[in-house]
Amino acid sequence: MTDPQLFDKESFTTALRSTTAPLQLFKQTLTTGHQNLNESFDAGVSVKTLVYKRAWFIDQLLTLAWQYTITTEDATLVAVGGYGRGELHPASDIDLMILVKSKSSNQITQQIEKFLVFLWDIGLEVGHSVRTVKDCIREARKDITVATNIMESRLLTGNRDLYQQMRHKTGPDKIWDTKKFFAAKLVEQIERHHKYDDTDHKLEPNIKEGPGGLRDIQMIGWVAKRHFGVDTLHDLVNHGFLTDEEYKTLDGGQVFLWKIRYALHYLTGRREDRLLFDHQRNLANTFGFHAHDNSGVERFMKMYYQTARELNRLNEILLQHFQEAIIYAKRREKIKPLNKRFQIRHEFIEVCHENIFNNYPFALLEMFLLIQQNPSIKGVRASTIRLIRKYSYLVDENFRRDIRHRSLFMEIIRQPRYVGHELRRMHRYGILSNYLPVFGAIEGLMQFDLFHIYTVDEHILFVVRNMRLFGVPEYAHEYPLCSKIMEILPKQELLYLAGLFHDIAKGRGGDHSQLGSKDALIFCKAHGLSDYDSEFVAWLVEKHLFMSKTAQRKDISDPDVINHFATEVGDRNHLNYLYLLTVADICGTNPMLWNKWKNALFEELYHKTLLALRRGLENPINKVMLIRETKDRALTLIDTDKKLKLNVDSFWDSLGEDYFIRHSSDEIAWHTQTILNGENLRLPLIMVREETFRGGTEVFIYMKNQDNIFATTTRVLDQLGLTIVDARIITSSHDFALDTYIVLEKNGEIIKGKHRRDEIINTLEQALSSISTYPRKISRVKPRQLKHFPVPTEVNFSVDEKNKRTVMEVITTDRPGLLSHVGMALEFCGARLQSAKIATYGARVEDIFFITDRQNQMITDPIKLECLSKSIIQSLAVN
Repeated sequence: MTDPQLFDKESFTTALRSTTAPLQLFKQTLTTGHQNLNESFDAGVSVKTLVYKRAWFIDQLLTLAWQYTITTEDATLVAVGGYGRGELHPASDIDLMILVKSKSSNQITQQIEKFLVFLWDIGLEVGHSVRTVKDCIREARKDITVATNIMESRLLTGNRDLYQQMRHKTGPDKIWDTKKFFAAKLVEQIERHHKYDDTDHKLEPNIKEGPGGLRDIQMIGWVAKRHFGVDTLHDLVNHGFLTDEEYKTLDGGQVFLWKIRYALHYLTGRREDRLLFDHQRNLANTFGFHAHDNSGVERFMKMYYQTARELNRLNEILLQHFQEAIIYAKRREKIKPLNKRFQIRHEFIEVCHENIFNNYPFALLEMFLLIQQNPSIKGVRASTIRLIRKYSYLVDENFRRDIRHRSLFMEIIRQPRYVGHELRRMHRYGILSNYLPVFGAIEGLMQFDLFHIYTVDEHILFVVRNMRLFGVPEYAHEYPLCSKIMEILPKQELLYLAGLFHDIAKGRGGDHSQLGSKDALIFCKAHGLSDYDSEFVAWLVEKHLFMSKTAQRKDISDPDVINHFATEVGDRNHLNYLYLLTVADICGTNPMLWNKWKNALFEELYHKTLLALRRGLENPINKVMLIRETKDRALTLIDTDKKLKLNVDSFWDSLGEDYFIRHSSDEIAWHTQTILNGENLRLPLIMVREETFRGGTEVFIYMKNQDNIFATTTRVLDQLGLTIVDARIITSSHDFALDTYIVLEKNGEIIKGKHRRDEIINTLEQALSSISTYPRKISRVKPRQLKHFPVPTEVNFSVDEKNKRTVMEVITTDRPGLLSHVGMALEFCGARLQSAKIATYGARVEDIFFITDRQNQMITDPIKLECLSKSIIQSLAVN
């Protein structure tokens, strides 16, 4: 390749001979070359051309810099890694290996140092290693990555014989024979895919390392090069491993990903391989998807997901081919018949002949059922995957109406193992979307928030997988209650169908729960389920957010809330299914969302509801009985010797009924003993318990009541990097504050270690001892993603007449110091906080505050409500 417009070697060499400033000449040439390539990209020049041209351009500069600084003939400059393949994006690593005969020569060492400093001075940042041939052999034997880099190496300039010697001694006949190489690279890919949750449908995918990314294409190239000695992917067509159509898909997919990667590097000015929200809109515009709303991004990302899925499938086909050619090549062929249509060959299922799907279309579903029923099957043979893709069009309306096909699909759903696994495989091969068109409609559908990290279709499949894991004994320790419930579930298939349909109506407009419920009802009746079971699945889909909203947005310490929830659920069977669906849904939204606190919260709601159902809906628990039982249990936890000394009754009388409703007997005993046992109690009293039955760390504050305690406390906890998940605020009749917060570290874990506990206690003591002078500014940095998902601030009010309080809902964008600003607004407007339910869904905050006026009555005054609303909105508008 030559391009005089990009780099004219003859003119440059002439200028180099005559200049007195060679450094400036190289630097200017490098800058001009980068500008030329970027302008070509803007002008629409093929990215394939640009990637190869950039590598060629750097080749020229490196070669000339080598010749300018290196005089020895005992060294060789070698390109390795992606640069070795002759591919460079704007910010790609330029990886070099300097091959030397010996490291003992001071002259060579000095010249190499001069060369590397020269490159740095002209603005060329390179990664480098200096090795002898023996070093290469030793390092390559130890590390498959080094062996791969060497295999892809390319001579730039220097001693050719030395380079050829290195290539010969690190070849497959010397180290890492093809079989070992393939096995190691396969493990490497499996581990890499696990890092990305084995999905190509993340909302912020890594286009290089993630499943269906560039690394998967490189994986194919590495194995092909090691086994066949080929240099291009097209050579695999000649070897019968790829069809022409598949090669075009592979090549087209690579070009598409290259264009994204080139644009990412160009836009960000650095090596960036993640399709972050920050860049998706700019990239959508680059690819011609212009829109003022999110539709342009949605179409661009859908194209990405379709490409990644195709590349993932081709990767699977080719690796299975390689497995047969490399791993099973010399083994005696093992064929085990399954039925007249399928057999197992070398642990992979295949059709008995290539017309099976054409002659027996139901086999397109039967194959997945056979995999479930035969755990020894490791996968599907490449030839059969191709045939599935070829005949997938047969899954049409007539196919869907056939009772045999409906029975087969339900048989797949009813299997005791691999339900989620095979639904995912059906999705990957294009069968699920054809059989269930409503599922096809949400394939690759983005969810524009930070709460979900997967597309809608991928989220649904994770939910079904989670449901299946609840029934696997190995996961019982992670989900103990789910595991126990799963054992007594009468029909697990109803749960799987609810999982499959719970979000299937997203993106249509309207209430997706109600629309999905109708879809589920039609599907279930068409597939032979009884009216009761069909309506049960539809109910689960319609109510799939009900338990989550109740637990996270209602005060579940209130017996009335529990009674209402129990009435809606109706019986234990509905409660069991709804609980499993809720947990699977949260875990499938984002694995990081489920933590000990959420587990404890939902378990508490489950057990309280179960108790209410056992008592009978006609006999709901009342507050008086609940308070009496709580006090009795608390008394048994206080040391007997201290009961007489402590004026417990008098202290408890000052706390009011709400305290005993909203705190456990364990918490009450802890508070009581500490407060009443201290003769010279120093205030503010701050106590921290690392882990409680609520699943988080409990921070308790006892002090004389004054303005802005809540605002200051939340500001301190926020500044300490803690997440507040629950707040209970009590003011005694003696005007003392008893405030309890449940907090977690940012990673969802409880507080651990004395040093961290002391830090929290000391910082709170200092702040609450000087509330009026404590700094109000939060210096914590706002996460970068938040700016892409602005949520207009809303403040809504409703009344809780039974409890004589007002419920204030604040919906806004998450940000540092949010609760502190709300706390200051409450103080300013003369409102008193009773408790808070903190719920953050990615960038969206939906916090609930239970408030009263200074006389502990509902706030009904429109002026006061307007004060609260305006104060919160204005405060958050400038922060």
